[in-house]
Amino acid sequence: MKDKKIAVVMGGPSAEREVSLNTGRAILAALKEKGYHAVGIDLDPRKFVEQLEQEKIEVVFNAIHGLYGEDGLLQGTLEMLGIPYTGSGVLASAMTMDKTVSKRLFMSAGIPTPRSRLYSKQDVDLAVVTKEIQEVFGTPVVVKAAAQGSSIGVIIVEDAADIEGAVTEAFKYSGHIVVEEFIKGKELTVSILGSREPKALPIIEIVPQSGRYDYTSKYTKGATEYIVPARLEAKVAEHIQQIALDAYKLLGCRGIGRVDVMLSDDNQPYVLEINTIPGMTATSLVPKAAAAVGISFAELCEQILQMVTD
Repeated sequence: MKDKKIAVVMGGPSAEREVSLNTGRAILAALKEKGYHAVGIDLDPRKFVEQLEQEKIEVVFNAIHGLYGEDGLLQGTLEMLGIPYTGSGVLASAMTMDKTVSKRLFMSAGIPTPRSRLYSKQDVDLAVVTKEIQEVFGTPVVVKAAAQGSSIGVIIVEDAADIEGAVTEAFKYSGHIVVEEFIKGKELTVSILGSREPKALPIIEIVPQSGRYDYTSKYTKGATEYIVPARLEAKVAEHIQQIALDAYKLLGCRGIGRVDVMLSDDNQPYVLEINTIPGMTATSLVPKAAAAVGISFAELCEQILQMVTD
């Protein structure tokens, strides 16, 4: 792979642009440290093919969070161009990005996931939906946009009077929303590494000071404590890792992924979602999990790159 010219594609126009730029710059520095011929490309969807051709790119390391990079669009373009790329393919990316699709697949396969209802903007009568959510779920309840990451468009509603506003806010980010029961317990994440024989890395326990792991808690230094490995009994940890692997394989993910899980107070795990382009700075969650088993950040980036040929 060191004889190939590699583009770390980052940025783009999504709501997660700044997070993506941080991820991409960290990956680019790591690949250069390892001796790869890598360059950075800030994605312009209208000129992407031209950007690749100008740089004579042979392999793409995908560092785009959200729109274009995590929903299958970038992958489809690269498939047509015949350019290999890191991470999951077109279908897996599209299914994991759309929480309404992945939620249905989890339920059909028997993978535990919070009880939920799915709504489409074009079919919604706000008054009817608000009443239904209150009757079915009560509060607290989780309202989330179907196709966003980094906790963008995710609202935990504590007061029934705020349900209508939360639904309206979530619809600003996506034409579909997921309304889920609120699971009280530990917030966990399981990083998965591999394609043919994926392996679960040590579980990370997420403890935000605010009590809510929102965008601010994720990206404000010192706002959240990350415990690796999570404070779990061995059998419970193994069970959660297996469920995460089952979810990863079900959606056909490859290369790298992060499965977010809630563990209820009675030790019942619930899969929330899968991130196929998780944050990848030296302090992000996947690198933290990798470091716990002796894999440095630069080594992790190299492993993900090498999986392109798997």
